[in-house]
Amino acid sequence: MRKSIVCLSLLLALSLTACGKTTKTPEGGTAGGGTTPGGGGTATVDASAIAKQNCTSCHGGNLEGAGAPKLQTIGAKYSKDQIAGIIANGKGAMPSFKGRLSDADINGLADWLAAKK
Repeated sequence: MRKSIVCLSLLLALSLTACGKTTKTPEGGTAGGGTTPGGGGTATVDASAIAKQNCTSCHGGNLEGAGAPKLQTIGAKYSKDQIAGIIANGKGAMPSFKGRLSDADINGLADWLAAKK
């Protein structure tokens, strides 16, 4: 019994540690963000790539909620601004991504998730 509790605790700790890992690009930003070619200055965000790098370890590869809330229909529950606030500030066991993701990445990801209804 005690051995199973220890194993479960370690698994939970590893799961929570994996949430929110980001990879840095050589330019110092997070992968998935940036600007459009040609220097137009308009930020483009590959939200699915950002989700893959930052969300799937807790929310599952298909956002089905593998140990965390499912995100497949999250736009039916929260607005884009509410989702952006949750991503930036965290909620419950979810860590804050402010400082780990750019504002453009957070807003792009929130926009993408809000469309999932």
